[in-house]
Amino acid sequence: MPLTLAVPGEEIIIRRIGGNEEVRAHLQNLGFVPGGTVMVVNSIGGNLIVNVKGARVAISKEMAQKIMV
Repeated sequence: MPLTLAVPGEEIIIRRIGGNEEVRAHLQNLGFVPGGTVMVVNSIGGNLIVNVKGARVAISKEMAQKIMV
């Protein structure tokens, strides 16, 4: 399922990253890597604030849909 469907406060494991090479590289630079854990902190209008590798990151709904958990 995409990250947009994750329950806030629940720690989940990233299964794969979709999108073109540029999008995947950008997400990996932010810390979204397969096998890594992520926790949704808050969802505002579909956009997400997530905790990844000890840092809070805001990502758009479109980007979050490319992260499969």
